Amino acid sequence: MIDVKFAPATLPTSGALALLVTEGGILSGVGALADAATNGAITRAFLAADFVGKEGQSITILAPGAGLNRVVAAGIGPEDKVTTRISEDAGGLLASLLTKEPSATLAADRVSGANATAAALGASLRSYRFDIYRTTLKPEDKPKFAALTVLSDSPEAAAGWPAAAAIAKGAFITRDLVSEPPNVLTPIEMATRIEKLRDLGLIITVLDEPAMKAMNFGALLGVSQGSANPARMVVMEWKGGGDEKPVAFIGKGVTFDTGGISIKPAAGMEDMKWDMAGAGAVVGAMAAIAGRRARANVVGLVGLVENMPSGTAQRPGDVVTSASGQTIEVLNTDAEGRLVLADVIWYAQEKFDPALMVDLATLTGAIIIALGHEHAGLFSNDDELSQALLAAGASVGEKLWRMPMGSDYDKQIKSDIADMKNIGGRPGGSITAAQFIGRFVNKGRPWAHLDIAGTAWATKDMPLSSKGATAFGVRLLDRLIATREAK
Repeated sequence: MIDVKFAPATLPTSGALALLVTEGGILSGVGALADAATNGAITRAFLAADFVGKEGQSITILAPGAGLNRVVAAGIGPEDKVTTRISEDAGGLLASLLTKEPSATLAADRVSGANATAAALGASLRSYRFDIYRTTLKPEDKPKFAALTVLSDSPEAAAGWPAAAAIAKGAFITRDLVSEPPNVLTPIEMATRIEKLRDLGLIITVLDEPAMKAMNFGALLGVSQGSANPARMVVMEWKGGGDEKPVAFIGKGVTFDTGGISIKPAAGMEDMKWDMAGAGAVVGAMAAIAGRRARANVVGLVGLVENMPSGTAQRPGDVVTSASGQTIEVLNTDAEGRLVLADVIWYAQEKFDPALMVDLATLTGAIIIALGHEHAGLFSNDDELSQALLAAGASVGEKLWRMPMGSDYDKQIKSDIADMKNIGGRPGGSITAAQFIGRFVNKGRPWAHLDIAGTAWATKDMPLSSKGATAFGVRLLDRLIATREAK
């Protein structure tokens, strides 16, 4: 994570300078001082490149003079319409232009303090790289960007940074987990890494297979039984809200998913290392919430398993008994995430009696067919919770789209020999998966299921992340809690 500092607005005399430019391309503040010091080189470059400060525009100017070796600028659109979201994306864009610079100065003196903080957060998020396994990179190919000084005369800018930094660190924890290869990040290894977050003040409990067997976790353990790597469930508690009921976040943590006996095609199976991205998001969100000392009670629970084919693996046609006592006919062992969630959700209710529950899972390919990679699917039994999640997602750029649920879809998972079956056929596949999970939610308990299969991993660079793990869900969950704190 880059080192971010804040300082009064003065013109730097060396290094790299980053500018936030409103539409019209007219420089002011530190930008105008830099233009004057370089005898108008910045303005001339703007004119030559037709850079006018439109949102998403960018330009790089090399060696403009006055001791500056590089000036980069990002457009933020009309001055009266600049938001923290726009500022974050601009900060991320600037960071992508500064990879060859060890440090830079960001002139944020012409935007609000909140927008200055947001730009710094965007730059920090975009600077993330996962390259611990790259051993032959040449020095010139390695990114150098490590420090950012943000120029702002607003006290709000620096005051907002500790919370923003905690959020960035939470996102980085998630990206690290999701990016790790599956031979490294087994259920036990992931549980071990989560335990290290006790330093943030989280109360962490790890349940092993004997403990889960004693609690009749037949659905979760059925998924795990084909693997040589034992399952774990990890509970993370943050107690910052007095006597109020906690909010519960639950994550699917399949550290590798072959599909089991219902094995997946070989092409693309390597992507299934990130089938634990829902659990990863819960871990990152809990780290962010604890890191900024949220005035709320929150509990995060993750079920960690590996889904493998073997002589001991679960078979299509098996019937398992969940912790709730409901029986499940397993017709497809590749529909395993919902089995993991069934037991963890039930435990969350029985142990913590939460005010509401949100689960996250890379659950179905069907949600990608429905929504592509732009939105995650939102399924819920509660309109108020749905609206809160939609608003939280929109405010941080982690977009959701509410999908339908109902009794007609529920009929598709009716089993001939058990209480339910774990698949409902191809029609409405993401919906019937949500209907399945909903059967383990107590009546009257506000609950939402986020299917993040299309948003957990990016195949191209994004405004706030490079190709790879996005940490989708971390900021959304944190914003949901922050909004509740504000009330």
